[in-house]
Amino acid sequence: MKRGRPWHALQSQSFAMADSPDVHTREAAFRVFAGCPNLIMDLQTNAIIAILQKGLQDQQSTEVRLAALRASVAFLNALDLSQQAQALSLLYPMLNTLPSLPHAKLPPFLAVLTDLAGSHPHLFRPHIPALLAFLPALLLPVIDAGPTPTVARPNPGAGGSSFAFPLPGETNGESSKNGSGEKEVAGEEDEVRKGALEFMTTLSEAKPSMLRSVEGWVNIVVRGCLEGMGEIPEDDTEAWLEADPAEDPTDDTYPHTYEHSLDRIACALGGHAVLPPAFAFIPAMLASHDWRLRHAGLMAIAAIAEGTSKVMQQELGKIVDLVTPMFKDPHPRVRYAACQCIGQLCTDLEEVVQEKYHEQIFAALIPTLEAPEARVHAHAAAALINFCEGVERETLLPYLDDIVERLLKLLNPAASDPARQPKRYVQEQVITTLAMVADASEATFAKHYKAIMPLLLSVMQNANGPEYRKLRVKAMECAGLIAIAVGRDVFRPDSRTLVELLMRIQNSPADPNDTMLSHFLIATWAKVCQALGEEFEPYLPVVMPPLLRVAGSKADISIYADDDEEPEDRDGWESISMDGRQVGVKTSALEDKCQAFETLLIHASTLNARFGPYVSQVLDLALPGLRFYIHEGVQEACAMLVPVLISCGKNSGTLTNQMVVATLSQVINCIGSESDSSFLASLYKCFYDTVLVLGGPGALAPEFRAGIVEATKRQLNALAEKRKARAARPAHELREEREDLALIQEMEDFAIEDMAKVLRAVDAPPELNIAISSLRQLALSLPDWESEDEGGS
Repeated sequence: MKRGRPWHALQSQSFAMADSPDVHTREAAFRVFAGCPNLIMDLQTNAIIAILQKGLQDQQSTEVRLAALRASVAFLNALDLSQQAQALSLLYPMLNTLPSLPHAKLPPFLAVLTDLAGSHPHLFRPHIPALLAFLPALLLPVIDAGPTPTVARPNPGAGGSSFAFPLPGETNGESSKNGSGEKEVAGEEDEVRKGALEFMTTLSEAKPSMLRSVEGWVNIVVRGCLEGMGEIPEDDTEAWLEADPAEDPTDDTYPHTYEHSLDRIACALGGHAVLPPAFAFIPAMLASHDWRLRHAGLMAIAAIAEGTSKVMQQELGKIVDLVTPMFKDPHPRVRYAACQCIGQLCTDLEEVVQEKYHEQIFAALIPTLEAPEARVHAHAAAALINFCEGVERETLLPYLDDIVERLLKLLNPAASDPARQPKRYVQEQVITTLAMVADASEATFAKHYKAIMPLLLSVMQNANGPEYRKLRVKAMECAGLIAIAVGRDVFRPDSRTLVELLMRIQNSPADPNDTMLSHFLIATWAKVCQALGEEFEPYLPVVMPPLLRVAGSKADISIYADDDEEPEDRDGWESISMDGRQVGVKTSALEDKCQAFETLLIHASTLNARFGPYVSQVLDLALPGLRFYIHEGVQEACAMLVPVLISCGKNSGTLTNQMVVATLSQVINCIGSESDSSFLASLYKCFYDTVLVLGGPGALAPEFRAGIVEATKRQLNALAEKRKARAARPAHELREEREDLALIQEMEDFAIEDMAKVLRAVDAPPELNIAISSLRQLALSLPDWESEDEGGS
């Protein structure tokens, strides 16, 4: 039917089945309609609605009503906007399937409606009051929402008293005494709550402007998340303390759903909408006698930080004052949550937190490195990474000695207490944190070099079993970063030992189960190269063969012959659309290829003329890489690599005229055909930098000057058409896609700037400069509608 070949017999049979007295036959009919809405698309809208409504109101079978609901969603998804307007009345019987259902039957119905909420949220606009009258009782089962949502709104003056924990059916310390029937009911209630929460979250994400100012909506969903986040089984604590974080058996019972939903709601609706209802409860949660509420309050701040960062920044001092005392909490899981919270704030409000509140944070975080529990001090070390990623070197230096001293105790506790055996995951985390601290503190880290580098070399030498794979690669990475931080002179005495260890590891028999080694090995060689500079040249014959092999690897892809063929679900693979076809791509191999080109860029830019012998080989790989459309990272790395290779070739005397012609021709051809604005700017920069290396625009042959002008004309025309088409779109579409459109325009502006730079350099005809100015004037004005909405709410 998709191909325009109707199947009248199936259509007649399905309609007859929809009127059958047998419930299974009726259900089958609606399942057919759901799988192939084309069967009913050629009927009058009113007739279709009548058929679907009859199934939605089936008195005998819940399964018939569910199948009819799926068919209704498939029908609405298949309509265009004008047809949807005629079918709006179908939403009433669809939503009316919910109130009469037993609780156990609600989740699949909610899931079907959630799919429609994600694809066509505007259809639900007239039904928001009805949804607010129905959903709170599902999401907040201890609250009687009453006839209006305002009854269920949190009262800031009530503090935490309106929370009721544990909720009915919650698994707690007494759970082992519960009967299986009670457990089953608890599981059903939890599925209903999660179904209601997912519906509200999806609708909020799909149409934030519609829901941001609806009274009660945000309050209900935020509160539902906070209550759910407090439901951690009490008797999980001992198992949690003993577990390796990567193999934590308690992870299955952790309320991830509620935490992730709160994060999504904050990102969708923003700080003005989410922070007031969240902080109506969070302070009281942090002061609660129940450790689970204290834990939930901290994790909630971490969850909303990204989405509310602009507004949260204004109250950050108060939030830091709320969080830092929790590092002294008697319960280890609360202290763990405090580390998580501070780490997330350092990431989502980067630089602001580090610059203004480093004293309070270090005063709380550094002592936590000595916490008695491995899970806690390891997470404190992890939070330090987040802090160091956005910190100024001068801010970190006063605390450097205290941090390194405590990290070394965690890495090698036997030095002070021979009986203490460190947990492997703690050592892995500590090594990662030391690498980040070294990177942030730069040359000042040299004073700690002699205490740390021997330990790292010892790990690389002795950590040979499969259980030590991660520890070994972390030690490699850390050694490389420390070498860069302290500089060539400090690192030189150990450089030979490190290189020999890397060579031994590289030449060892390949372990098919070790997926990390190749990546870290390539990255560590690059770091050693950066640390040693031109002294690294003798090691190129060892490093380059595997690097060239990975860079030259072909993409592992599967092309699906039929549009309806479902892509295989395989680990490390991704399905992408290319030229209108579905293509399966082995993404793990693509990431390796991208890393190889990025590493070649490091070697070439560090060694320059000494990289000369490899220029031709690498250029033969980099130029085709400019057209490696299935991975933007590969294209970007190759665009940066090409002018560096030309410089290496020129300075080493290995550059030939054939290389120059091939390079300029390939770049110009790519510019003439490239339509992705983000990469277009990189191509123009690649061309401009290559021309500068070759001696400037004056050294450019006339045919290349003419070629770049013609390619630019095509790009200017293409960009002008895109901007005109954008300007012609309806205002509501522009409003809904404002963020995406702003990013696209920003990428285009970068490309236009680089175009103008090249055109000036090659002395292009004046009319092209006029075209550039006209193109800039075609840019859309995109007001910050979200901020206006938030301010209004």
